[in-house]
Parts: sequence; C-alpha cells; structure tokens
Amino acid sequence: MKVLSTPTNLHVLHEDNHLIIVNKRVGDIVQGDKTGDVPLSEIVKEYIKHKYQKPGAVFLGVVHRLDRPTSGIVVFAKTSKALSRLNELFSSRQTQKTYWAVVKNEPSKAADTLQHFISRNEKNNTSKAHTKEVPNSKQALLDYQIIQKLNAYYALEIQLHTGRHHQIRAQLAAIGCPIKGDLKYGFDRSNPDGGIHLHARKLVFTHPVSKELIEITAPTPHDVIWNAIG
Repeated sequence: MKVLSTPTNLHVLHEDNHLIIVNKRVGDIVQGDKTGDVPLSEIVKEYIKHKYQKPGAVFLGVVHRLDRPTSGIVVFAKTSKALSRLNELFSSRQTQKTYWAVVKNEPSKAADTLQHFISRNEKNNTSKAHTKEVPNSKQALLDYQIIQKLNAYYALEIQLHTGRHHQIRAQLAAIGCPIKGDLKYGFDRSNPDGGIHLHARKLVFTHPVSKELIEITAPTPHDVIWNAIG
C-alpha cells in the first residue's frame, strides 16, 4: 500500500467540530479503490486521531469526491449529523462550486454557458458530452469565462451547476478545449506529475449545523503555469 501523503503535510483549509475541509493534492484519491493506495479519507482520520489524541476509531464521512488527477477543495464530515446534512446540500445543489482550468486552445467565446448530456462508459472510466439527450445520459451544465491569457494557454474560471462524472473534463473537450495534461480527454501530452490542470478553487455553502456562510478558497498547486495566474 503506497502512502501518498501524511497528516503532517495535510493542507487543512477549515476545521470545526462538524466538518473538515482540505486542499487535495494531485494524485491523492479521496476514497479507497482497487489500487490499494492510502486514500485522503484515511489520512484525514489519522490527522484527527493524532491532533485530538483520540483512542478509538475516528468517524469521517466522505461528502463528495474529486478526480485523482485534479487538485483542490474536498469536504469531509466529522459527525453523522453533519454528513447527512452535507449530503443533502450537495445533492440538492445548494453549494457554489468554482473551478479553475488551464486549456491550450482558445474557446470560441470568452464566456459561455455549456449544456450537454453526459453518458458514462464504466469500462474505460470516461464520460462523453453530447449536444442532445442520448440513452442513459444526464444533463450537465456549467458556466465558464476566460480569466487570463497565458503564454501558450488560457486560464478559465468555471461555475459548476451539476456534478456529473468527469463533467468539466468532458464538456471542455467537447468544445475543443481539453484540459492541460488530460490525455483521457484529448490533450496531446501528459503533465510531469501525471495530473491535469483542473483545480477546485472555491466553495460556498451554508454550514450544516451553525448555519453560518462558509466560503473557502484553495491555493493552486505550485508550478510555473498555476503561479502565472494572478
């Protein structure tokens, strides 16, 4: 079993009695899978166990996931009450999710709303964005805008309105703008770290227990391209 990170270098963005929000690194998996790599959920449990000197098992609920090659905000619940309420918030789209993506090709419009119908291929773990509804497809909706022209790339800010499998990756590929490093969706070469330039940048939601407004922004990974966005 390969350890991808440790509690000492976990980047915690927010923590209270009911939830913990972390900045996921490229390559970390949120929940365990067939690879056997240590998931982020277990690393967070170890962090909580160590920080609070908990003798027994630590409760931690996975609220949502990010694809392994992406980075950014991931929310976990520390209590069962928070988990059920957060699940409802996310499933009913009572959250504002903002992503940043870097693409090589310039979109035809500086800002636009993309509406597709996403169908998933379980065998090769990909999704396809269709312009019309097809069997077993689900509607996918996002807004994007170009926020910066880089030397050879374009930085996009994306407001995600639905949470389909590989939605942003598939929808941007469908308009001829695959994300940098995303070989699975048509980019021409991989990134050195095996990740892609897609980052869950900002999350706004109402706290499930205190009802206060939570607004979290996650710093981007440190590399030449992300660092050029300012």
